[in-house]
Amino acid sequence: MKTRVLVAAVGIPFLLAVILLLPPVATAGLVAIMCCFAAYELLWRTGLARHVRLVVYAGVMGVLVCFWSLSGQNSPWVGAVVFAFFAALFCELLAGHTGLAFAEICYTAFAGLVIPLALSALVRLRAMPQGGAHVITSLVMAFSADSAAYFVGRAFGKHKLAPVISPHKTVEGAVGGVLGSIGMMLLYACVLHSLHTSVSYGAAALYGFLGALASMLGDLTFSVIKRQTGVKDYGTLLPGHGGILDRFDSMVVVAPLTEILWLLLPFFDAAVKLKR
Repeated sequence: MKTRVLVAAVGIPFLLAVILLLPPVATAGLVAIMCCFAAYELLWRTGLARHVRLVVYAGVMGVLVCFWSLSGQNSPWVGAVVFAFFAALFCELLAGHTGLAFAEICYTAFAGLVIPLALSALVRLRAMPQGGAHVITSLVMAFSADSAAYFVGRAFGKHKLAPVISPHKTVEGAVGGVLGSIGMMLLYACVLHSLHTSVSYGAAALYGFLGALASMLGDLTFSVIKRQTGVKDYGTLLPGHGGILDRFDSMVVVAPLTEILWLLLPFFDAAVKLKR
């Protein structure tokens, strides 16, 4: 418990410093590093595709997706890179057809393209006007839901939510996560309002509600993968939390949801320059 809190106490200020004090390229670099670790954890640590070249392909592709997301340009090189990625995977399948299963190629494609496209929503959000506030929106939605569910579940949890997938998660914790996410989003809206920008508290509450559901969806989905592959944690990079996928599994769903919600229903006026 102490280790978990200590890592959060160090990690959260670091994330905020990268997001708020450094240019968008720093966010792209950080997410690219996360994608490399995620590829290693999903493929190698679980044993889904324990082939060095496949892990490298997925990691390199994840980095390229993040910096492509930063540029925001629909360049012909993007299609060329994606083509080269799949061509390399198909060549590996042909060369190792007796020992390499097609499922491993699919896992690699998921690790190298799907997860980076989802996480790089943070990069695309950061590249927008007032991008730091958008990225923090994702963090508030995901982390407040996760933390509230954890503490409420420990204190009041009695009814199992998904006992086979994640034995420690409870219905009470899930409700606490939803309420916690809504409450923190309303508080965040108050903070933005104090910085002289107009906000919609109803939209902020909707963000919190949907963000909590998305957080649980991502968490439980990656828990299923752990159960099916027989691993307890995806890694040991973050003591008390596990690996990158243990800590940011919910963000795989929350980040693209935040991007979609912002494009459809902005909850604050990004045209106003926020006071620091």
